[in-house]
Amino acid sequence: MPEGDTVMWAAARLNRALLGQRLTRTDLRTPRLATVDLSGRECLPVVTHGKHMLHRLEGGVTIHSHFKMEGRWSLLPAPSTLQGRAAAGAEADVRRAVTAHTTRALLYTPRTLAVGSKLGVLDVLETAREGDVVGHLGPDLLADDWDDGGRGRALDNLRAQPERPVGEALLDQRLVAGLGTFWISEMLWVHRILPWTQLAAMPDGVLEAVLDDARRLMLVSGRTGVQSSTGDARAGQDRYVHARSGMACLRCNDTIRVAMAGDPGRERTLFSCPTCQGGLAPNDDGRPQGVLRERKKTGKRYKG
Repeated sequence: MPEGDTVMWAAARLNRALLGQRLTRTDLRTPRLATVDLSGRECLPVVTHGKHMLHRLEGGVTIHSHFKMEGRWSLLPAPSTLQGRAAAGAEADVRRAVTAHTTRALLYTPRTLAVGSKLGVLDVLETAREGDVVGHLGPDLLADDWDDGGRGRALDNLRAQPERPVGEALLDQRLVAGLGTFWISEMLWVHRILPWTQLAAMPDGVLEAVLDDARRLMLVSGRTGVQSSTGDARAGQDRYVHARSGMACLRCNDTIRVAMAGDPGRERTLFSCPTCQGGLAPNDDGRPQGVLRERKKTGKRYKG
C-alpha cells in the first residue's frame, strides 16, 4: 500500500505539472461524479495529509483521492505540445489512459493530462470542508508542524492506548497519519522492537525515535521518489526486513518472519527478526516461511 512518502512524491509531481494551469476538461469516473465538470478552474496547490491527497482548485473546490492498495496519479504530455513521432506516441498513451478500465480520473490542461488510476477513494468537495475527510486523522508525520506540536500530539495519541501492540497502533491513521507496513517494519527492526510489543513496554525515548527516524527517511523518499530505509537504492538493498520473510536477517543471520497485525478486518503484514527483535508474533506458529513476493519493484522511483 502506498504510504505518506509515496503520496507526497505524487503530489509534488502534480504540482510541478499542473499548478497555475487551467483545466480544459475533466472526466471523473464514479457514478456520483459522472456529471461533475471542473473545466475552466485554475489548479491550486496539491497538498497531502497522511495517505490522503487534496487537489485544490479555483473557486473553493477540492478533488480528494486516496490510493488504497494500488492507486496512483500519473502524468502524460498533451500531444499538441509535441511533434512527429513524439506526438504520435503521446496520442497512443492518451488513448490507452482514456480507455483503461482502471482509470478513475482524467484532468486535462493545455500541456498535461493527469491520470488517476485504481484510486480507492475519489470525491469532490468544498475546500472549506476538507476536514470532513481528513479531520479524523492523527497528526501527519510529514507535515511542517511536526516539530511544533505534531510530534507531541501523536505521542499522546499512542500512549493513550498502552496495551495496544506498537505495530498495530502505528498502522492506525487516527493516531498518527502516513505510516504503512514498509516503514513500520523497517523502523521497528532498526530499533530492535518487536511489532507486537505493547506500547506500555516500549523503552523511554524509543517510540519518539521510531517516529522521528521514519519522518527523516520518508521526507527524503518523498522528495526523491526513491523509497529506501538503508540509504541504498539498489533493488534488494533498499530495505532490511520488509518483504524479506524466509531470508536471512542482515544483522544476525536469523530468518526474517512475517505475520499479520492490525484491527480485525484491516490486518496488514509486518516483518521482523525473532532474534533481533525478541521473539515471534502471537499468531506465528514458528513453521518455516517462504519469501513473500511483493508486486512493487524495489529500488525504483515511484511510478507516475
